[in-house]
Amino acid sequence: RLTLDLLRQAMDTTTKLSCFVVFILVGSTVFGLTFRGVSGDLWVEHLLTSVPGGEWGFLIVVSVLTFVLAFFLDFFELAFIIVPLLGPVADKMGIDLIWFGIILAVNMQTSFMHPPFGFALFYLRSVAPKDAYRDKITGQRIEPVTTGQIYWGSVPFIVIQLIMVAAVMIFPGMVMHYKAGASTVDPSTVKIEI
Repeated sequence: RLTLDLLRQAMDTTTKLSCFVVFILVGSTVFGLTFRGVSGDLWVEHLLTSVPGGEWGFLIVVSVLTFVLAFFLDFFELAFIIVPLLGPVADKMGIDLIWFGIILAVNMQTSFMHPPFGFALFYLRSVAPKDAYRDKITGQRIEPVTTGQIYWGSVPFIVIQLIMVAAVMIFPGMVMHYKAGASTVDPSTVKIEI
């Protein structure tokens, strides 16, 4: 069933999507360079390091900020714009960057699910029936699925995702278990003989 027209359409769609991602990357790089040029990164650093509560206050503010921004931005914009601003601040506060990255990744994953711009919701809208139809197997009439029903159906998954963010924050060992078995070898004492 693979025809030349279908192949051309798939290549066009893939090229457009790849170009969108590259333009987002270029735009975020230009934004980042301009923002650093006017010392915006230092302003963000001073703003976030002065949050009351220290490390925990910073993590809570960043999680809430990322969650709210995910309503309007998708994963790519958050990853290319927000993470380069927050990463150095977390590093200066002494937060393990792998743990911080997992917290941000789990939090940004909600951007796929919550309205109004969640990609998963658009995928569901494209496959959900818009009109009532009769099921071929049972013969029952199936009512259409509205966009509002899809939005409300995503709420439990968003809550589960937020519980996971809180669990990763409260129990960092879920992510940083690799540090428990850290090597006790001092690299300066290693002697290599040939």
